[in-house]
Amino acid sequence: MNTLVCIKRVPAASSAVTLTDDAMGVDTRHVGYTTSPHEECAVEAAVQLVETHGGTAAVLTVGPEDALEQLRDALAMGVRSAVHVVADSDAFGPADVARAVADVVGARAGSDDAVDLVLLGNDAADTGDFQVGIRLAYRLGWPVVTGVRSFQVIESAEGGRVAALGDGPDGVEHFDVPLPAVLTVKEGGITPRYPSLPGRIKAKKAPVENVTPGFEPAGSGRVRLHLPPEQPSQVQILGEGADAAPALVDVLEQIGVVGR
Repeated sequence: MNTLVCIKRVPAASSAVTLTDDAMGVDTRHVGYTTSPHEECAVEAAVQLVETHGGTAAVLTVGPEDALEQLRDALAMGVRSAVHVVADSDAFGPADVARAVADVVGARAGSDDAVDLVLLGNDAADTGDFQVGIRLAYRLGWPVVTGVRSFQVIESAEGGRVAALGDGPDGVEHFDVPLPAVLTVKEGGITPRYPSLPGRIKAKKAPVENVTPGFEPAGSGRVRLHLPPEQPSQVQILGEGADAAPALVDVLEQIGVVGR
């Protein structure tokens, strides 16, 4: 099993998000950077695959030179190797990112490093794009499952398969697809580990493969980003002690938790 995990350098917004004056991106003047939470779960899933099935786990990012920091973080978690497609991430739209990743996967085809599974975050934490995984799978001609909470690889004489679980409108959805495949991972079902001190030291010395895109990006075509209005919060005092029980039951019935 050779797994490739795609991550993105995003602003570490711990409070209200502020857009740039042109509304084309997140204002990063007063924040640091991190990896999207969905992608942290994808990295953890890749490391667990190596522990269970052997093989290798590599991490890839398409971004500026500073994105090396996020690659080092993934290496510290246990990923074996890293690929840095050095590019201006603001100039790359979802289709461009998918193309860059597909080029790396294609270059490894037929070798010992051939990719069996590509993991991505379900969407980026800064722009909310849900497109890269699907566009990548379309380029590769591989099956894709989005919004995956957890999954397992099933090996057999006929070839490997992936059994994945995700949230659907009517409950948990089950998917079974053959390898090679693309999965977009959603946080909640997989808990990322904290990098160990030896892992961080090793990650600082690990070599990173630098790749230059072989094409001019088309861009995202984005008109602007939009921040939804904040939802007001309300607190209602139902009562005190046992006197509050009838009012509590009424509330539970209104939200559909219990029925008469």
